[in-house]
Amino acid sequence: MDKILKKILIKIESAGFEAYFVGGFVRDYLLGINVKDIDICTNALPKDLHKLFPNNSNSNDYGGFNLQIKDYNVDITTYRKELKYDKRKPTELIYINDLKEDVKRRDFTINSICMDKNEKVIDLVNGIEDLNKHLIKMNGNIKEKLEEDPLRILRAIRFACVLNFDIDKNLDQEIRNNYELVKTLSDIRIKNELNKILLSKNFYKGLELLKDYQILDLLNIKYNDITYVRDICGMWAQLDVPKNYAFTKQENRNIINIRQIVKKGIIDNQTLFQYGLYTSLVAGEILNIDSKKINKIFNDLPIQHEKDLKISSEEIMALLDIKPGEKIKKIKNHLINQILNGKLKNNNKELKKYLLNR
Repeated sequence: MDKILKKILIKIESAGFEAYFVGGFVRDYLLGINVKDIDICTNALPKDLHKLFPNNSNSNDYGGFNLQIKDYNVDITTYRKELKYDKRKPTELIYINDLKEDVKRRDFTINSICMDKNEKVIDLVNGIEDLNKHLIKMNGNIKEKLEEDPLRILRAIRFACVLNFDIDKNLDQEIRNNYELVKTLSDIRIKNELNKILLSKNFYKGLELLKDYQILDLLNIKYNDITYVRDICGMWAQLDVPKNYAFTKQENRNIINIRQIVKKGIIDNQTLFQYGLYTSLVAGEILNIDSKKINKIFNDLPIQHEKDLKISSEEIMALLDIKPGEKIKKIKNHLINQILNGKLKNNNKELKKYLLNR
């Protein structure tokens, strides 16, 4: 383990407090997975942490404490008991001085394992046993935990997908009984979890679980054959999702363009000029077209952007004695197509000659 991380625990302990690594970091560390997001729990209060780390710290969204050290994003949270939830957010909580009580509030047993600075594991809920069994099991009362935070339904599916684990039979049944709770989540929260599932090479397991639990029907999302690509827009482009889904304008544009290229089925000069290299490469991955071939076509394009056209709108207007308007755009598009098809060279003199002859 990186000495930088151990030093954080040592610094907290040297001030008279307890401190442990916890959550996904411990889980992944024990599985041999390198991660940069680190969770630490402690009985030090936020005001104590601000004194200990005065120069590189800020409060996080959970009333805890965040450090950015080297490549690590470190969240430090005071032991707490969450008394009341509203729309998956704890609205009432109290700080406590009991690690065991703090561990009870966490979602799954495999995410509730603690580790000290010497890498000694503190396992209060049999998380190691479930880790070894490759099992996603709820820590505590399943129904209550799902009602507190319905995102745990999607998180259970995501962990089962990404880690290739099974879902505990009791949790499985409660998800089937309570899957409609997913509808209470914001589109952004749902999309973020689905992103993580889709970016996993084991994405089909995640989609099959979502389908089996009727969650895809609930969200009105359908799919058939999907080719795994490393780009999230490329994955979404292969799903049938409702209009006005929670995509950014850029994501929506990328998804539409990728779909259009895939439907076209080829990547040529026209495709690369119209859609650009990025979307063409993503679509090419779906179509199983070699990226080297696509890059070569792009690099060999006689013209890559409209701004590269060697005749200006002003020159066209002066040459043909026409006024500004749509006709200029049509003329420029025609010239670009002729250049892309190899029928015309992108040369100012030749372009002028061509226009005059027409």
